[in-house]
Amino acid sequence: MKPSTRHILLLWMLVCSGTTQAIEPISTTIAVGMAAALTGILARYQNIFYYFHECCRPEWISFNKTGLRNDLDTKLFGQHIASRILLKAVSGFMSNENPKKPLVLSLHGWTGTGKNFVSKLIAENIYKEGMDSSFVHVFTSTLHFPHQSQSACYKSQLQQWIKGNVTNCERSMFIFDEMDKMHPGLIDSIKPYLDYYVKLDGVSYRKSIFIFLSNAGGESIIQTALDFWKQGRDREEIELKDLETSLSLSVFNNNQSGFYRTNLIDKNLVDFFVPFLPLEYRHVVQCAMAEMKARDIKPNQDVADMVARDLVYFPKSERVFSVKGCKTIESKLDYYT
Repeated sequence: MKPSTRHILLLWMLVCSGTTQAIEPISTTIAVGMAAALTGILARYQNIFYYFHECCRPEWISFNKTGLRNDLDTKLFGQHIASRILLKAVSGFMSNENPKKPLVLSLHGWTGTGKNFVSKLIAENIYKEGMDSSFVHVFTSTLHFPHQSQSACYKSQLQQWIKGNVTNCERSMFIFDEMDKMHPGLIDSIKPYLDYYVKLDGVSYRKSIFIFLSNAGGESIIQTALDFWKQGRDREEIELKDLETSLSLSVFNNNQSGFYRTNLIDKNLVDFFVPFLPLEYRHVVQCAMAEMKARDIKPNQDVADMVARDLVYFPKSERVFSVKGCKTIESKLDYYT
């Protein structure tokens, strides 16, 4: 039963020291009466504290499939393959009360194509606090694992971090950014947590989500997109089967990537390799329009066109794809608005 507003207010007055001091001095009779009332409330609403502090419960963790679908449809541009895969993958996983393993997603593509943005959308539609949730954990290779000489230490720390956080909440999400800059071999330390184990040392990892973000494989994705463009074919004709094999192989064999010869790929523990296509001029315009809307500014087509024209495109002669995708849109809008 959900506690009423007056009950929450009474509890807040009793448990907050500042408020308690403000209403002192108070008679013993009233104090005893309020304490009795508090005892009654706690007996009736045993879960009342869950409304004040984030915890691993449905009040704070609840998947919104409609919200994710709407966000992917209206906020992510030029990524028909990624949108379709991610909606099905996340929806299927979150609706399964007894998954056999964690959900492991590997997002690949050139800078500014939406990999970090999509991770944010997924978090916002699972966790009430979104990316600020204490159950969403982001690791950046150049920040958290900068020195190759300390790889052994990083492996131990990474195992402890993941085990500790999943012990705290089985519905944890781990996002590994800059996988292309991670030292090879490091990510293999978490391989057991991604495998088909019911429990490891008494901890189940099967309801957690692992998302890897990488620029590795971006070249093969761009080449496929260019081939379709040169053939006069629409980019929406590109399917996952046109990219998945070459993508996974290029990532696996890239000795400068954190996925180099990794057991995660060799043992088929990555559920989906998700390609993010390079963005065209029209997609950059859409990004600019969406950013204006997000800022409560009336979308202006002329401003969006100015922002899009100001970016660098490749190949140089045809100017088909944006070099930085939509990554610099915010700063460009600051200038033009």
